[in-house]
Amino acid sequence: MRLLIRRCVPGLACAGVAFIALAASAVDLPPPAPSQPVTEVLHGVSVTDPYRNLENLKSAETRDWLQTQGDYTARLLARIDGRDAMQQRISELAKASGDAVRQVRRMPGERIYYLKRKAGESQFKLVMRVGLAGAERVLVDPTQLAKASGVPNAINYFVPSWDGKALAYGISAGGSEDASLYVMDIASGKALAEPVPRVHEDLVNWAPDSRSLTYNQIRDLPAGTPETETFLDSTVFLLRIGQPHARPLFGPLVNRELGLARLDVAQVIFALGSRYMIARTTDTTVPEGRLYVAPVAELQRKSIHWRQISGAADKITDVQLRGDTLYLRTYAGAPRGRVLALALPDPILSKAKLVAPEPDVGVLREFALGRDALYAEVQQGFNTRVRRYGVGEPRTGRDVAPGLAGSTFVVADPAHTQREPWLTTSTWTEPGRILAVSADGTTRDTGLRNNTLPPGAPELEVSEVLVESHDGAKVPLAILRRKGLPLDGNNATLLEGYGAYGHSMEAHFDPRSIAWLERGGVLAYANVRGSGAFGDEWHRAGYKATKANTWKDGLACARYLIAQGYASPSTLGIKGTSAGGIFVGRAVTSAPDLFTAAIFDVGIMDAVRAEESANGITNTSEFGSFRNAAEFPALLEMSTYHQIIDGAAYPAVLLIHGMNDPRVDVWHSAKAAARLQAASSSGKPVLLRLDGQAGHGIGSTAQQGYSKQADIYSFLLWQFGKTGLIP
Repeated sequence: MRLLIRRCVPGLACAGVAFIALAASAVDLPPPAPSQPVTEVLHGVSVTDPYRNLENLKSAETRDWLQTQGDYTARLLARIDGRDAMQQRISELAKASGDAVRQVRRMPGERIYYLKRKAGESQFKLVMRVGLAGAERVLVDPTQLAKASGVPNAINYFVPSWDGKALAYGISAGGSEDASLYVMDIASGKALAEPVPRVHEDLVNWAPDSRSLTYNQIRDLPAGTPETETFLDSTVFLLRIGQPHARPLFGPLVNRELGLARLDVAQVIFALGSRYMIARTTDTTVPEGRLYVAPVAELQRKSIHWRQISGAADKITDVQLRGDTLYLRTYAGAPRGRVLALALPDPILSKAKLVAPEPDVGVLREFALGRDALYAEVQQGFNTRVRRYGVGEPRTGRDVAPGLAGSTFVVADPAHTQREPWLTTSTWTEPGRILAVSADGTTRDTGLRNNTLPPGAPELEVSEVLVESHDGAKVPLAILRRKGLPLDGNNATLLEGYGAYGHSMEAHFDPRSIAWLERGGVLAYANVRGSGAFGDEWHRAGYKATKANTWKDGLACARYLIAQGYASPSTLGIKGTSAGGIFVGRAVTSAPDLFTAAIFDVGIMDAVRAEESANGITNTSEFGSFRNAAEFPALLEMSTYHQIIDGAAYPAVLLIHGMNDPRVDVWHSAKAAARLQAASSSGKPVLLRLDGQAGHGIGSTAQQGYSKQADIYSFLLWQFGKTGLIP
């Protein structure tokens, strides 16, 4: 055994001598991070940032340190006994489960579009067929672009024209999500327009004539422009096929008379057969924004008269347009959601009629329109039911296919022409299917998903419980384990949470997780406050000033898992992704003794400085602004980076990030890794896993996903003492 002494970082109090017990052939630890401390006084509070310099990703010193950290982590993870076998097993399970199919969209003429990745392939392709009996045709294959460039490419979004002749789609490289918009003729495969750069979001809509489309484009910023300007003053353009230039249609720089905010990111929505178009804004983070209406015929005019329907205070989170009616989901006066119908010839919101009332139990979330009914997804706990609201039916609606287990969701039908709805299914223990539902409620499998339970998969037990948190609130917790697994506190257990934006975890099947469960592992998912598990009030209870409930709920769930014998502190790990970085980071820094290991996956680690990044500024509506004296204290409290204490015995930590992440900058993980490496006295490793061809995880290839999951599982098993390092 060799004792590796961690050196002190200049400008910081030394955390003492830390020891990591590795095999004798272990590589040397990488050097500590370069530190150029910055101290600021924010609203009377002195805040020191010892690694502000790591935010400069163009600095050679920073990039060299990141390279050294990434290389060291890759070498060390590769030495975990059984790590390669774990990746092989994950790959086998994924392939044995069958093809992956997502984002199914039904269009007029029985045209069906979807993304498909065949078992063993690396990336999703866009395919279409006419009718379920029709042959599949590949429309867009990003792997061909990857072969030419050597960089993984991904389809970010796709929008077929109403008449089925054209297709708009977005492509980005290296996980960057920096998508360009392409428009192609489906019959010939030829381009109908030059690629349009900086069309990052799927805010693309075809006009009813199928010869014009709208898209939102962010500005081309001059060199030296602050990153915080990236998403400000974006513009919706109207592109007419065959014309060389697009026309500015809507946005803060176009409609100055509307008083739009610089962060009002908009789209203009059309519907087949509707005389109206809807302009909708959000800040890209919260869905509540503004709604405007104008006749489609005004597209022929030089200027358009937009009439405002609603503002953020009206709490409208989703809209669907059909004919002369706009359907609105709102939680104003209904924390669990309801749907209203507004007649656009007289678009006064107070005159809107109730279509789907707030449910007595559960939360009304997404909704869709069919030919003769409205279909709403009502979530209760980790499961979701689809309810139908039609003429002559109960006002409270009726369940569609009530005999199905787990969750059901409506398949998109943008034209609202389908009489027979399709549902996707989702459970903890079985692969999902896509079902057609007859008028009498009977279902049949469309065959679009051919997934099966991998051979040899263990029988699983699922428990869904309510855990009492620090203040008596009941937190939904789902626990998966192999049937018959003893509750002796010795099981490798991973607790995962998110808790932001009102997004909730739902029952889902991931064949790759069997690699963990079949080895006696336990998976636990917590719908902590900040999620929407019980509606808007549950979201607001883990939001800005109340954000501490998010990680305190997580700690309550961790203690429950220990008390019930699923795990012990020596076999319990915790994970959070993206905004879930606050959940995991603050749980670990608040109660490090509860966990042996933690996974910080593309996490928000420095909540105070996040606002100074390109996408961080869009999140102030969710977390608050450090510039606001009233919101700053909560931001400082939720910032993991600022809550790390010198000399504390922290768990082992694996921080994961893609170098091209556009949502959470890689410096979040870099700064947290540097701070934990300098501060922790436990002697447990703090590793920074970096991928130069990945971003936030969106667009990663199947192989990248297998490798990442294998590293997570192997790292946890190593830290739980259930495997070792290869000499």
